[in-house]
Formats: sequence, C-alpha cells, structure tokens
Amino acid sequence: MQSRAIYSSEHELFRENVRRFFRTELEPNIDQWEEQSLVPRSLWDKAAANGFLCCGVPEEYGGPGADFLYNMVLSEETGYAIGGASVGFSVQADIVAYYLMNAGTEDQKQYWLPKMVTAEKIAAIGMTEPGVGSDLKSLRTSAVRDGDEYVINGQKTFITNGQNCDFVLVACTTDPSKGGRGISMIIVECDSPGFSRGRNLDKIGQKAADTSEMFFQDVRVPVTNLVGEEGEGFKIMMRELPRERITIACRAQAEAQRAFDLTVAYTKERKAFGKTIAEFQNTQFVLADMKTSLEVGWAYLDQCIKKCDEGTLTPEEGAMAKLWTTENEGKVVDQCLQLFGGYGYMREYPISRMYVDARVRRIYGGTSEIMKLVISRSL
Repeated sequence: MQSRAIYSSEHELFRENVRRFFRTELEPNIDQWEEQSLVPRSLWDKAAANGFLCCGVPEEYGGPGADFLYNMVLSEETGYAIGGASVGFSVQADIVAYYLMNAGTEDQKQYWLPKMVTAEKIAAIGMTEPGVGSDLKSLRTSAVRDGDEYVINGQKTFITNGQNCDFVLVACTTDPSKGGRGISMIIVECDSPGFSRGRNLDKIGQKAADTSEMFFQDVRVPVTNLVGEEGEGFKIMMRELPRERITIACRAQAEAQRAFDLTVAYTKERKAFGKTIAEFQNTQFVLADMKTSLEVGWAYLDQCIKKCDEGTLTPEEGAMAKLWTTENEGKVVDQCLQLFGGYGYMREYPISRMYVDARVRRIYGGTSEIMKLVISRSL
C-alpha cells in the first residue's frame, strides 16, 4: 500500500508495528489455528499488551484515546495479514466499543470499556438470526420486561467471536407491535443462566474464526444492561452500521491488495515458455486492470474514512464503500488465483485461502443487494 494523505507519520509508525505483530504472532500459526477452528485468546492478550485493541476508547475508560484512523490502520493490517480474515478484533474495537461509547450509560462505559481494552472481556454482537439475515426489522429474539429484569428468549447465528466472547450485545424486540421501533440493544453476559453457545460453525473460509450459534432460554438480565433507550435499538444500529461497513471495506480492500502484491511477485518468478509469466502481455494487462481498480478503491475509501472520523459519513456512502471494495475484492482474488495456475488451487499457497476467505465479505454486514437498496434510497 502506498503512502496515503489521510494518515500521519504517527499512523504509519503504528502500521509498521501492527504489521510486524501479525507477521510474528499470526501468520506462522494460522494453519494450526485453522485446524483448531479457533484463534486463541492468547493472540487477543498479546494484541492488548501492544495497545492494538480499542484504540478509540478514551483515556478515562482505560483506552489510548486515539482517533478513528488508528482503528482503520488496524483493520487494514488485519486484512493485509495472511489469515487475518479470521481475526475478530474489529467487532470488539470498531463496533461494540462504539455502541457503548455512543449509546451506553456511564456505568456501562466504566465497567466494560477498560476490560475490552485489556482483552479481559471479549465482545460479540448478536444481530443475525436463522431466517433473518439483513432484514433487521424482522428480529424474533424477544426481551420481556419483568420488574427490574429483562427475560430474553431466542436464537442468533453467524456470530463472530461466538466461542471466545464474554458478553454479547444482543438486538432483540421489546415491543413486537412497533416493528423496527420496538427493537432494543441489551448486554448479555455469557455466564448468565439460560445462555448457551451452539457449535462453532464449519465455514468454507475464515476457518480459524469462531463463528457460532447462540441460544437464549429465559435469560434474565438487569434492566441496567439496556444500551440506549428501549425501542432505540434499530436507530442505534442504523447510526453505527456505516462505521461497521467502512471497517469491512478496509478489510476487503487490504485483502485484495495483499492478493495482488503476492501475485505480482509470483508472476515475476514463475516461468513458462522460456520467460516469466509477467513478461506476457496478457498478464501485464490483467495486472494493470487490477492495479487501477485497487487505486480507485483506496481513493474513495480514504474519503469515507475521513468522513467517518469527522462524523459526517452518510449511510449511502458507507454502503457504496462496502459494495465497491467487496465486489472488487472478489474479482481481484479470482484473477490472482488464475495467474497462479494450478498452484493457486493448492492450500499451501496463501492465495487459495484468500479466495475462500473473501467470499463472505459480500454477505455479512449487509449483502451487496442490501447495499444497493441503501444507495438507491438516496437517489
């Protein structure tokens, strides 16, 4: 990745440290962790010890108090690392932490945020349900008020950090008659009676990511676990989703960039018919197209990151960033694998992992089709 105007020298120094961390701690171990279907908590602990978790958490809550661009550097470097697609730091740092910072009570911030910074507590967010994907207004998990408690019943699926997490920020309906205006966000601690984790889901890609089902059977939590006001959950999600989509876009863009960089290096070494693959005009044209599409992606993404940091990013801009980068990533990694030939289909080559890991980017955080709906509403 070339030097970009939105980042300062301090951001770039942070990038170097993060990249070194992933080269040392993640890449040598990713094969083993994929066999175990889990990124161990030890990686979280080491990341926290290096100051890589929840960069945006203010100092009064135990965080570095850094600007949002540090989060994006971390997201980009997670994507650029081989196997980084399985690492769930962004759910902790870019999503749940900001839900709490922007909508949580002072007590919630004082209790949870310091523990998230140190990885004492790992967070998940429970939105998706069986039969309910991007249509968040159709959630069925319910939270019924009973005195000073909510009683939660329902099921969630495809939950990132589902096996490692200590608490889940659950989207549930507190008033089914109000549709989207009856949705609330409630913290559920994973040691609560009635809460259980399902299996660690077997995915075609991101095999070391702990992606799980969750079940809630008469789970009782205090009303003080409500994040924001009752019935404001959908509003909060809509406010925070553009940030989540920028995070996904950063990961997708960086993954595509790493695939491209690996492919350029490979084509300069691999020989066929007496010359390197890179010397063939077809290879040069394919690489030229990919390089152009990547540069276009970085340019637009940088605009969106800046707006996100300033608090001016619109939902349709976040949707456009996610749509472009994830769709383009799919094209790039496919073309890169083709240039690797038969070796690209072998699991020992990182491009094969990138190929399957990339596919879900067009699905989670809102499918490409949903992104087009969001964009079309602004026309």
